[in-house]
Amino acid sequence: MELQPISPFVQHIFRKYEAMRPCFMSEGHFLNQFLWENYYQTRFATDDIALYLFFQRKGERGAFCPLCSVDDLPEAFHRMEQQFHEVWNCPMNVYLIDTLTKDVWQSAGLLSHYTLESDRDSADYIYESEKLATLSGKKLHGKRNHINKFKALYEDRWSYEVMTRDNVEDCFQMALQWRDQNGCEEDPHKRSEICVTMNALRLFEELELRGGVLRVDGKVVAFTLGEPVCSDTFVVHIEKAFAEVEGAYSMINQQFVEHECRDFLYVNREEDTGAEGLRKAKLSYRPVFLVEKGNVKEAETE
Repeated sequence: MELQPISPFVQHIFRKYEAMRPCFMSEGHFLNQFLWENYYQTRFATDDIALYLFFQRKGERGAFCPLCSVDDLPEAFHRMEQQFHEVWNCPMNVYLIDTLTKDVWQSAGLLSHYTLESDRDSADYIYESEKLATLSGKKLHGKRNHINKFKALYEDRWSYEVMTRDNVEDCFQMALQWRDQNGCEEDPHKRSEICVTMNALRLFEELELRGGVLRVDGKVVAFTLGEPVCSDTFVVHIEKAFAEVEGAYSMINQQFVEHECRDFLYVNREEDTGAEGLRKAKLSYRPVFLVEKGNVKEAETE
């Protein structure tokens, strides 16, 4: 397989393979793979049935879930395995596969010498867009209170606007401040996260992203970025807010969905990475379901 880097110029190739089957999983789409390419050193390859994603990180070779039709998943598995065994001479480990892929591979008898691991920390949270926009119902009463408190606290001082080429630089400057306030230089994961954020802002138009901006007293205090991934689902990839601005995270979440996501049935707000506070916050918004993911790892042979 000829491995290629992921760049904005190959979006159309990814879209072709993404369309072969519906996929709620955020990693099953171009933008997520492109934004995290440097972190995982990801490369892709294509053939007549699938798009394959291989990575090399800290000396380990691995793959992500192939993009192909459900019927072609077993053959894609065989071709990936051949790449690992014949070209790289190592066992095959495939990360972040969805339940459907795992079930197809199991039913085809392909995983007899593989270990299956669930990865709860990587599960995507899926919400009804209408619920996130209106926060209706008794269970979201507390969230409505956060929004009402923000509006009362910053009455006539706050505004929401769509992200455009005219305000994206203000968001970039806010991201630089967020980086300095949150110790990103000392924490490798935070450093990678903020690099992803800045790259997304730099390439905002080229990547065809949709964004929202929250201001207080004219200053950007929060912004968010995402994209539609199919006819009924929108994925929020990035959300940043100043913690000292009470309610900013809740407000940018609600306002963005209200203005940008009402045409979609679902909003995918991605995973919690195992962070206790983030998991609690995401669960508190009452997801309709989680997109469970797992890993398959080939047993070592003598």
